[in-house]
Amino acid sequence: MNEAELKSTPPPPRHGQQPLIISIFIGDNGLRSGWRFLLYAAAVFLLAWLSISTFGRFLHRGESKPGTPGTVIAGETILLFAAVVPAVVAAILEKRPWGVYGLPFRGRNLGRFALGCAVGFAALSLLLLLMHWSHGFSLGGVALHGGAIARYALLWGVMFLLVGITEEFLFRGYSQYTLSKGIGFWPAAILLSAGFGAIHLHNLGEDWIGALAAACVALVFVFTLWRSGSLWFAVGVHAAWDWAESFFYGVPDSGTRNVGTLFNPHFNGSKWITGGSVGPEGSVFVFVAIVAIALLTHLLYPKRLWNPQ
Repeated sequence: MNEAELKSTPPPPRHGQQPLIISIFIGDNGLRSGWRFLLYAAAVFLLAWLSISTFGRFLHRGESKPGTPGTVIAGETILLFAAVVPAVVAAILEKRPWGVYGLPFRGRNLGRFALGCAVGFAALSLLLLLMHWSHGFSLGGVALHGGAIARYALLWGVMFLLVGITEEFLFRGYSQYTLSKGIGFWPAAILLSAGFGAIHLHNLGEDWIGALAAACVALVFVFTLWRSGSLWFAVGVHAAWDWAESFFYGVPDSGTRNVGTLFNPHFNGSKWITGGSVGPEGSVFVFVAIVAIALLTHLLYPKRLWNPQ
């Protein structure tokens, strides 16, 4: 080989280098986090679609009929199944312990969950109190009596526990952990929280204030993960907020009002105060409640406990 041919021959790849097309998908730690997230999202969508297509006739969610506990619980169980199964498979393939995805099964997390329930109920009560002081909300009379109170309280409790676990894990469990590995914790949090808020725009009766509030509270829930080290505190806040909203006080939740509510409340005045068709989550006072949750999280968990390992 002459000198000209030597100069035109590309140098051999250095040890550890790989072709560009492969490096787009594969990094130092295997499949890149962005592709792992997309695979997870696709698997969740596929499982949810297959399950709903199979069992859809059992889920009666007509636009003119409020959901009853049984049918809504069935729907949330399907979504929880779709969110968890791909993550379990990923944990096995990635050889990671389940706890790194935000829902470790340790005894102390029961206390975090219970504390979150207290904070969630208190924050929603604060929101309604501010609306009441502004002459936009009154509690009304009791709508349930006798055994119906315990029955609906339990059924909606199960329902919103499923909602809390499903939505927290779907947006702030595997997804948050995996994207954090690629773009960092807070950029991932902002991206997923924006998606959480945008999805709320598909709820019946929702508007941009309610969607913005959902995005803001999603960021606060990520903050609770950062400080408390798991999602159990956020699950408690989420579940108790929705339970207080939809059952205890009987107000619309993101535009939806369910059957079996404890009270029969009344709204008066400006949409900015009452939230209009959205309910309290569309009121400007919702941001006061969200700040209150963030402040309580800061006081209860003053140091970062989240550990990606």
